Amino acid sequence: METLINIDNGGTLTDICVWDGNAFTFTKTLTTPHDLSECLFTGIEKASEALYGEADITRLLHATEHIRYSTTQGTNALVERRGPKIGVLTTIPDLQTAMQQTAAEKKLFTGLVSDRFLSLESTVDDEAFEFDAVQKINRLTTLGAARVVIAGSSPEKERRLRHVLLRKFPRHLLGSVPLIYSWELAGDRNDVRRVWSCVVNSFLHPTMERFLYSAERRLQDYKVANPLLVYRNDGASSRVAKSVALKTYSSGPRGGLEGTSALAKVYGLEHALMMDIGGTTTDVGMVEDGAVAVADRGAIEDVQISYPMSDVTSAGVGGSSVIQLVDGELRVGPKSVGAAPGPACFGFGGKQATITDVNLLLGILDPDTYLNGTFRLDPSRSKAVITETVAEPLGISLEEALIRMEHAYFQALSTSFAHLVRDDTTLLAFGGAGPMSAAGAARLAGVKQVLIPRTAAVFSAFGISFSDIGKTYDVIVPGSSTGAARETYDALLARAERDMFQEGYSLADCETSWQLLVESVDERDSAADGKVSRLAYQPGDEVDYPGCVVSLQLNVTAPLSHPELVQGNSVKPSPATSVIHRSVRATADRVDDVPVYVLDELNPGHTGEGAAIIEGPFFTARVLPGWTFRLTWAGDLLLTDNN
Repeated sequence: METLINIDNGGTLTDICVWDGNAFTFTKTLTTPHDLSECLFTGIEKASEALYGEADITRLLHATEHIRYSTTQGTNALVERRGPKIGVLTTIPDLQTAMQQTAAEKKLFTGLVSDRFLSLESTVDDEAFEFDAVQKINRLTTLGAARVVIAGSSPEKERRLRHVLLRKFPRHLLGSVPLIYSWELAGDRNDVRRVWSCVVNSFLHPTMERFLYSAERRLQDYKVANPLLVYRNDGASSRVAKSVALKTYSSGPRGGLEGTSALAKVYGLEHALMMDIGGTTTDVGMVEDGAVAVADRGAIEDVQISYPMSDVTSAGVGGSSVIQLVDGELRVGPKSVGAAPGPACFGFGGKQATITDVNLLLGILDPDTYLNGTFRLDPSRSKAVITETVAEPLGISLEEALIRMEHAYFQALSTSFAHLVRDDTTLLAFGGAGPMSAAGAARLAGVKQVLIPRTAAVFSAFGISFSDIGKTYDVIVPGSSTGAARETYDALLARAERDMFQEGYSLADCETSWQLLVESVDERDSAADGKVSRLAYQPGDEVDYPGCVVSLQLNVTAPLSHPELVQGNSVKPSPATSVIHRSVRATADRVDDVPVYVLDELNPGHTGEGAAIIEGPFFTARVLPGWTFRLTWAGDLLLTDNN
């Protein structure tokens, strides 16, 4: 097997995980928001140095079979409202009101659309309809719309508007505003979901397009033969030209879920929760019997869209989340200092306290070994910030402030997943801050077993390596008859053949599956929890569901190379040997002498008990008193709460 490069670009750090056919090599680099291609290639260069002993980016790229890439660029752009102004032109009555039924919808509507929403009367004659359409488009551009979503209540009604606008606003003109048609993006009968999907996609598209094509061009400078593959939130990948911007949103957490699924199968875990703690958020998802939990109708900022998405919830609790006083009480997040200026201890001018500052002063983090010694932390800055913003306002000592802040952080984390915990739950903790806080959060949530992967610091990038080239088509079957279902299936198969050819694969070499999505009218219009009924379908089966909307979903997959995870045998336990001891504050008035272990110097079967610290590659794991740890045959850490 040739080399696989998997990259997860986050808001604070960019992770690179390389599989060479035998083992994983991984590294991290600071994200460069001004030019994301810079941190992309810096990371690949650092990975080549770790793999070959010297930096040789050309050698690594030429040995690579596939580069799979996930980025938070779209997610961050939406959070920061950094994108084009979107206009909407519709023939659907009362759509503007229907799109703003919840507080989340109103907030997103204000941020993306605002007053750039105009309606057309569809019952007038063609001449009046055409004149009004042209006037309304001109009005939307005058209001600042850089892209306009065109929405009709049916494909036929939308095509009428499309016919007019293609003639009046030819695409080849430099001043032509991009027009995006809702039924082209999603075949969802629910107008609100479909139009919201189109609005968000239109907002994300320019940002994603500029960056991804720039990255692809830089790869071509190295004469890379295979295209850059964009990892999506449905767990599949596609080349840049065939990617939908909307599907890049929250793709990183899906990588974490796929990694969780892979390890759950290896270790035989029936119910696994992922807790991915990044710089800004903690992402929580579930894997049951090896299967990733997916919502048939995903949500973005609590606004439902037409596409399926992994069932991930995000809490504003991360390694760079601000811990501050609000009305005399400690609050963790959702505000984050990100990578710039970052936590106070980074020395980039940060003036607000984070859990990274707390862990540094508690003694859990060594200022000289952060990020494998590539970045030095400054305890004096952390002390000054926490004293000024927490300790003095509360009238308590610095030591008491640290203990309270740590507890507040554990409590905020446990709240994000406690409602999902079962008796057989195993918590997989990863991300830069996950291993440090896993035991404290798990105990509060009632979880007795925590698995910390050896690849915890780059686990989402690790999970991306299990993806394939994939396409999913979901269209309404007209008439809901057996014949109509067969015709729809044949049409989708022809479309899939064209798309996969453009991806570089023959449909004959792909795996295909299909199913019917059967929903009552009421269910399809609401589906508040994102779950709908699914029925298996084979061509030739009778299709007759009166009072329902029937959609045909076709899935096409071109399998790619994956890492091979082998299930090992149990190993004989033996005591682990610590390398040094570290003074770690346990309470406001007590400091303990805690053993420190180096993960790469431990062997499978090595065990120990808390309190302990384990230094892994690019992460620090904390084992609290009452917990024990064991190194598995695969080199992962398994923590058990014996209380």
